[in-house]
Amino acid sequence: MTRQRVKAEPRRRVFERARHYCEYCRSPERYSPDPFAVEHIVPVIKGGTTTLSNLALSCQGCNSHKYDKTEGRDPVSKKVAPLYHPRRQRWSDHFTWNEDCTLVIGLTPTGRATVAEMDLNREGLINLRDLLILVKRHPPEEIAPEED
Repeated sequence: MTRQRVKAEPRRRVFERARHYCEYCRSPERYSPDPFAVEHIVPVIKGGTTTLSNLALSCQGCNSHKYDKTEGRDPVSKKVAPLYHPRRQRWSDHFTWNEDCTLVIGLTPTGRATVAEMDLNREGLINLRDLLILVKRHPPEEIAPEED
């Protein structure tokens, strides 16, 4: 598979647009031990383009779990559903936080499939959310979807 590099200016715009938060698990880049990635929402191998409307900011964990997936199985209905698309969908339409804001809860087939496929409640994320809650830096504000 040919890797499409994202040039500096679009990369900067993706980081700014996402306010330096993973667009899937909503973790802040500032507290990550690993650099965040600009990822193709629809992978190049599946016809995705290297345009701002197909790029999202992703932490390494979400990027690794998503890899080249565009759909997953909804654990409730057992049917295949498309994964969350940060440019076309609003996060709060598909996800919410549990009562103490440590877990992402899928509200729709897309939300549930994304939580399951991308493991949005990995142990390290839960630990990070616990700590960020203590210092009043979690949960993050909603970011409206924006296509460029």
